[in-house]
Amino acid sequence: MSVKAKKHLGQHFLTDESIAKDIADALTENGYDNILEIGPGMGVLTKYLLPKKAKVTVMELDRESVAYLKDAFPLEHIKLDTSQEHFTILEGDFLKHNIQALFNKKQLAIIGNFPYNISTQIVFKAIENRAFVPEFTGMFQKEVAKRIAEKEGSKVYGILSVLTQAFFDVTYLFTVPPSVFNPPPKVDSGVIRLIRKKDFSLPVNEKLFFRVVKTAFNQRRKMLRSSLKSFNLSDSLKEAPIFAKRPEQLSVNEFIELTKKIGENGI
Repeated sequence: MSVKAKKHLGQHFLTDESIAKDIADALTENGYDNILEIGPGMGVLTKYLLPKKAKVTVMELDRESVAYLKDAFPLEHIKLDTSQEHFTILEGDFLKHNIQALFNKKQLAIIGNFPYNISTQIVFKAIENRAFVPEFTGMFQKEVAKRIAEKEGSKVYGILSVLTQAFFDVTYLFTVPPSVFNPPPKVDSGVIRLIRKKDFSLPVNEKLFFRVVKTAFNQRRKMLRSSLKSFNLSDSLKEAPIFAKRPEQLSVNEFIELTKKIGENGI
């Protein structure tokens, strides 16, 4: 099936082999024996994952793409002694799958050229399953990639930045121009790598941390003493210097400290 024939699927297909190889090579292959590629499309990235030592599983929602992959990557043509165990093609929606059950709670890396419309949902699911995801590498709309990697003090620093960086070290790797896709998107893309922190637990209540971060950025132009008033802060607590700041001014560690203060306030 040609790329042209697949335009109706609404996804932008990478056509530059060197960029696909660079994305695959961004994997460290440390700390896991499984690689899950989300949305492989026509397999341009898949072919560079197969030589890896880890078992490769690809998950594709579109039936035509699944049929194409099975035809393009017949197991008998994969030069591996354990090809049946090494490569699996699954038809399904990553957002609806229980990946812990799918991989028997084994560690896995997630990779992909992610569809723009669900890319942030994919990140949040990786965060939710962080105990089993030591590494996450992929291509996003550049704006989203920058938002994930951005540090405090920036206008694009927000919920996605803080919640991702609380558990992962994020590196923005490189920018990809529209010209290497078919059809070309209207914006640049960006490739990032997330490496799970050695200690990916928080010293505060995680549900409260998520709630504080989301509530603060829902009114990002206001000072925290105003945006967080739903937490029924005491008058003395509201006078703490941190509450005179706006959310984009706080580092991840400061959000953790903020959550600790609110928790001690009796929330």
